[in-house]
Amino acid sequence: MTKKLPPLVPARDTTVDLLVIGSGTGLAAALAAHELGLSTLVAEKTAYVGGSTARSGGAFWIPGNSLLPEKGSQAVPDAEKYLRAVVGESAPAERSRAYLEHGAAAVDMLARTTPMRFFWAEGYSDYHPEQPGGRPAGRTCECRPFDAAVLRDERPRLRPGVMAAPVPMPVTGADYKWMNLVARKPGKAIPRIIQRLVLGVGGKLIGREYVAGGQALAAGMYAGVLRAGIPVWTETSLVRLIRSGGRVSGAVLRQAGAEVTVTARHGVVLAAGGFDHDMVARHEFQSTRLGEHASLGADGNTGDGIRAAQEAGAGLALMDQAWWFPAFAPLPGSAPAIMLAERSLPGAFIVDQTGKRFINESIDYMSFGQAVLARERAGTPVGQMWMVFDQRYRNNYILAGSVFPRQPIPEAWYRAGVAHRSDDLDVLAGAMGVPAAAFRDTFERFNAHAGSGHDPDFGRGESAYDRYYGDPTVAPNPNLAPLRKAPYYAVKMVLSDLGTCGGVVADEHARVLREDGTAIEGLYAIGNTAANAFGTSYPGAGATIGQGIVYGYIAARHAAAS
Repeated sequence: MTKKLPPLVPARDTTVDLLVIGSGTGLAAALAAHELGLSTLVAEKTAYVGGSTARSGGAFWIPGNSLLPEKGSQAVPDAEKYLRAVVGESAPAERSRAYLEHGAAAVDMLARTTPMRFFWAEGYSDYHPEQPGGRPAGRTCECRPFDAAVLRDERPRLRPGVMAAPVPMPVTGADYKWMNLVARKPGKAIPRIIQRLVLGVGGKLIGREYVAGGQALAAGMYAGVLRAGIPVWTETSLVRLIRSGGRVSGAVLRQAGAEVTVTARHGVVLAAGGFDHDMVARHEFQSTRLGEHASLGADGNTGDGIRAAQEAGAGLALMDQAWWFPAFAPLPGSAPAIMLAERSLPGAFIVDQTGKRFINESIDYMSFGQAVLARERAGTPVGQMWMVFDQRYRNNYILAGSVFPRQPIPEAWYRAGVAHRSDDLDVLAGAMGVPAAAFRDTFERFNAHAGSGHDPDFGRGESAYDRYYGDPTVAPNPNLAPLRKAPYYAVKMVLSDLGTCGGVVADEHARVLREDGTAIEGLYAIGNTAANAFGTSYPGAGATIGQGIVYGYIAARHAAAS
């Protein structure tokens, strides 16, 4: 049962050194500012602390940090070469350079100011490891399972995650990779399952509540904020920024219908997320085909920070971009269901409305979404998407993070038309609404090549990133296997996202820039409120959280010096 939220911290007219709008990676900015001696206040629009960070996998991609084999300055040349290759001209090179210069220090700051401990998710490949400077072993790190009970009375205020385990069981991303293969690699999976069950259930017995992923990262930062005595005003929205003498000097906020004025001597940091749930803006800048509120970003992300910055004269960039994330289609009244490893596992493929494959199914999720939208812009929309697999696949792998191997697909999926099942390919094609002849040709062509481990159409399994979520027991390609065992299944997919990543133009100091490139003094933007520091690319797992943390650290340092 959900515990009752603690009383609101009442908002009032006040003066601080730094005002942070948003409590996701904005908490990192607050922690950095406090460590530098700035009095800091965090204002959060919703009733919960943690933003989209609390709903995420919680990983961060920050090259050169002390957890990685290549540390500090020795890591910079290859990481810079990699970012130059994947980002290209889609974002200023200064943004990447500043990110690399301050990344390790930002991670060290979190280690000092919070109870969290981190680890390297070794083997979680960069998303484009074949590019110069790419790392097949990856640069992604995670928070170790964290005891959220340290939040004490504030625990109910932590934003809930996307998925909840039926029993207390803190599962990291690194754990999930193997747990998903419990039917194939029990020797690897079962010890991890037991370890996490012991930690979760055993911890509960002694009053601890271990969480993992984004829940751990958000809880850990919040614990640091509480320990530092940094006030957090929830249910407090941004009304407008205050400008005086050519700089931003504070903001008007609203809580419980009343407006208060916060004067910020050193500036305001906008960390309010993107415009994930502003469907008017999403349809205007991105696609009219996007489903209503299909984003997995926090529900308070409606572009408030972006609009306030615009009113102050900020320029915008990359508004057509999001951290795209293909997902299983939602049941009525529900959010889309998470797809983690499903697209990469052997014995499945994806078709569009023509009944044909159109992509390397194992490609990173942002590139997947970009390919779907590129088809739309070209006038050949993908339309409906279906993941097709056989009974062998169903027997071996977890589906949607909750349907375990050999467990029947819930009848509600069939009733909603989200899933179909048949021994007959023509019947299955009819249920999906795709041309039967084209679908049968696709099925037969896929099977003919999958058995040899080669995908001549889309190169599935050629990248180390593809193989990370594959099945290592399948040779010669852990991402490919023919579909042989009836019945055959089709589950509908939609294009979801982890949040938008276009927004306010910011420089290497996280300062908000006007359209003419001049800085708006006293105003900073980080995370998804700012245009993606990596342009139209996603370098590796946790690059979205990584830039929120690092640029929060950068913003605090610049504000402290101003």
